[in-house]
Amino acid sequence: MAIFKAAAVQMRSGKEPERNARDFEALVREAAGQGATYVQTPEMTGAIVGDKDARATAFTSEDRDLIVATGRKLAAELGIHLHVGSTAIVRADGKLANRAFLFGPDGSTLAVYDKIHMFDVDLDNGESWRESSAYEPGTEAVVADTALARIGFAICYDLRFPQLFRAEALAGAEVLTAPAAFTRQTGLAHWHVLLRARAIENGAFVIAAGQGGKHEDGRETFGHSLIIDPWGRILAEAAHDEPGVIVAEIDTQHSADARKKIPNLKNAREFSVSLRGTGQGALRGAAS
Repeated sequence: MAIFKAAAVQMRSGKEPERNARDFEALVREAAGQGATYVQTPEMTGAIVGDKDARATAFTSEDRDLIVATGRKLAAELGIHLHVGSTAIVRADGKLANRAFLFGPDGSTLAVYDKIHMFDVDLDNGESWRESSAYEPGTEAVVADTALARIGFAICYDLRFPQLFRAEALAGAEVLTAPAAFTRQTGLAHWHVLLRARAIENGAFVIAAGQGGKHEDGRETFGHSLIIDPWGRILAEAAHDEPGVIVAEIDTQHSADARKKIPNLKNAREFSVSLRGTGQGALRGAAS
């Protein structure tokens, strides 16, 4: 079991990676200055760009990416675990990945995660998003076994798929993460309740660094970065959409204690589902 200080960095990334990298560095340094040894940034730390042609000039391969290089340098210099919530990376096949990185205190890459669930939705206010038109979804859940804790990865829209978080909890994750660029509309409706639910369901800490405010490409994100304990209590919140840093103490013993009190991870049972009264017969599935 470990006790450490965690930080969530709230940003308002624009179209220019160079400017975002400067903001990223300043906020990470601020978090480390407050004693955080795990620091998480939001989804799309490197740039938020809606236009297809602009994306082609803003994004590059992992080995040339400015945010990756800056993150690795900062982790080593500050001696922290630095979790870049995500940045857009051009894969070897030329497709884009919405990719998270965890750098260790020596600057090494401890884990990489590509967002699995694509945000393809039509909202009531006329907003329409088709993330799958630009990004290739990941296919693998990731849990990093670090000196601080076992950390499970997710990105933004992944939050709406509880089976991902449950699989990571069953793999031993004590800290679950959901860095995001939640829209203002969906954030007002669901951000707090979904994050608290993921914590309670899995007896895990949840850390979610968010993008916030009006971005250069016109979108508006919710902010309200959160750190939540395994009992669903909010330990820290950026109760606004401005850039900034929140910090809270993480004691992984609290995850073990919550799972002992409510042992739902152990008590889960497989079951089948039957569809009745429609002439369709039985639907077979399993849950755990």
